Amino acid sequence: QVQLVESGGGLVQPGGSLRLSCAVSGSLFSIYIMGWYRQAPGKQRELVAVLTSGGRTNYTDSVKGRFTISRDGVKNTVYLLMNSLKPEDTAVYYCNVAQVGSDSWGQGTQVTVSS
Repeated sequence: QVQLVESGGGLVQPGGSLRLSCAVSGSLFSIYIMGWYRQAPGKQRELVAVLTSGGRTNYTDSVKGRFTISRDGVKNTVYLLMNSLKPEDTAVYYCNVAQVGSDSWGQGTQVTVSS
């Protein structure tokens, strides 16, 4: 199992950008998907973006063309670059790593998009 620590959240104006980071430590074997989820107040947690071990990506429709998920294998860090942010992107963002036999979550980082 792995440990995940997110960072990079904060307050940003509409149209601005943020880059979230997720530092991954522990047993890194058998990781097959890394992803970002978010949960807005009063709503269920939803998938934002995923990156497979084979390098394929998938995004929820509302962030396509604005968000980019990537990974630095040397630093064992997963990133979510968020451009053209909108107020509806406001949420707590969670990093997730799926391995054979386990599913790990970070503590979350708050992203607030407001003028």
